[in-house]
Amino acid sequence: MVTAVVGANWGDEGKGKITDMLGESADIIVRFQGGSNAGHTIVNDYGKFALHILPSGVFYNHTTSIIGNGVALNIPDLFREINEIVSQGVPKPKILVSDRAQIVMPYHKLFDQYEEERLAGKSFGSTKSGIAPFYSDKYAKIGIQVSELFDEDTLREKLESICVQKNALLEHLYKKPPIDIDETMETLREYRGMVEPYVCDVSSFLYEAIKAGKRVLLEGQLGSLKDPDHGIYPMVTSSSTLAAYGAIGAGIPPYEIKRIVTVVKAYSSAVGAGEFVSEILDEPVADELRKRGGDGGEYGATTGRPRRMGWFDAVASRYGCRIQGATEVALTVLDVLGYLDEIPICVGYEIDGEVVKDFPTTVKLAKAKPVYTTLPGWKEDIRGITEYDKLPENCRNYIEFIEKELGVPVKMVSNGPGRHEIIYRD
Repeated sequence: MVTAVVGANWGDEGKGKITDMLGESADIIVRFQGGSNAGHTIVNDYGKFALHILPSGVFYNHTTSIIGNGVALNIPDLFREINEIVSQGVPKPKILVSDRAQIVMPYHKLFDQYEEERLAGKSFGSTKSGIAPFYSDKYAKIGIQVSELFDEDTLREKLESICVQKNALLEHLYKKPPIDIDETMETLREYRGMVEPYVCDVSSFLYEAIKAGKRVLLEGQLGSLKDPDHGIYPMVTSSSTLAAYGAIGAGIPPYEIKRIVTVVKAYSSAVGAGEFVSEILDEPVADELRKRGGDGGEYGATTGRPRRMGWFDAVASRYGCRIQGATEVALTVLDVLGYLDEIPICVGYEIDGEVVKDFPTTVKLAKAKPVYTTLPGWKEDIRGITEYDKLPENCRNYIEFIEKELGVPVKMVSNGPGRHEIIYRD
C-alpha cells in the first residue's frame, strides 16, 4: 500500500512529525519533490532535528529512505545531513538515490542569489538554495542527472555547452565572473564519489517492493498553496507539491496511491512573500502566536526567518485538501491555541463586495479581505491527552467546525511536537 503525506497550506504544517510517526509502520519512505530549500522539524527519542532533504522516516532501523527522481538533489547537503544525524546517535540510515534524480549544481545557487539581488524589492523571497534555477534547467533540458556523473567525457561536453549560455548571462546580465569548467568538473567528481554507493533504479526497486506488499510512504515538501500550477503563483515553489506528483517524482503508477494524509495546521503560517488573506496584522498578537507556535516558535526550519502568522483559513485549507485529493486530515499544533479566550476562523473572502467560499486565482486573491467567525477558546493545556473525548468541549467544537468546513474527516489531532503526542479519531 502507498500512502502520501502532503500539506494543505503554505508549508510548515507539521508533515515531518506525521511522516516520522507513520514511518513506524512503513517499510520505505520516499521524498518525491523539492530540495533543501524547506525543512521538516522532527522531535523524537533521539532529540530534535531539522531535516531538509532526507525523508522524515530516517530514524527507524527497519525503513529504507529514498531520494526520488523528482527531488532537486543537493549532494553535499544530503551527506552533511546524514553525518549530522549520525553524530547525534541516530543509526546510519539505509539510503537509496534515484539514478534519474537531477543535481543542484553550484552555479544554481549563484544564479538564485544573483537574480534575487537583481529583482531587489520585487524578489520572490527565495531561500537562495538554487531551486528555481535548478528546475528551470531541468525543464529546459540542460540539467544533469545522477546517472550522467558516470560518463565523464559526455558530462564535460554537456557542461561546456551549458556554460556558453550561463556565462553569457553572468557577464551581460549579472556582471559576475564566468563558471570555471575545470573547477566544476572537479566538484562533480567529488559528488560522484559521495553518491555512488547509493545510486539505484528507484522506479524498479519500488515496483518490486509494491508487488511484494511493502508499505510505502511518500513525503511531500511545502503545501498545496505553493504548487506552481494550483498555488498562489508566482509566489510558489518550482516543483509540484501535490500527492498526484508523488507518482511521477517516485516513479510509480498513480493508482497505487491509496491513502492521502493531508496535514492541516490549526492556525496559519507562511514563510516568504505571497498573498495571505488571514494574516494577523496586529504584530503583538502575531508575535505572541509565533513565540508559542510549533516547538520553540514559528521560525523557518531552513532559513530561521520568522513566519508570517494568521488565523485558520477554511477557504484556503478546504481548497488545499481538495487539490491534494485528501482521504483524511491530520490537524497539527492544536495545543498552541490553548492560551486564547476566543479564536477567529476565516470562513470566506470578500472580493469586490461579494463573499466567496472558493479559493480564487492570485489576481483576485490580492483583493480578498477575510470574513471571520469566532469560536470560544478552551483556556487549557491539552498536551498529554490521548483520547478525543477527554479534550475540552470547546476544543472538540473547534476541531469539528474545521472538519465540517474541510469536508474531509480529521482522523489525527496532534497536541504536541513529540512523535506520540497524537490523538486518533475513528
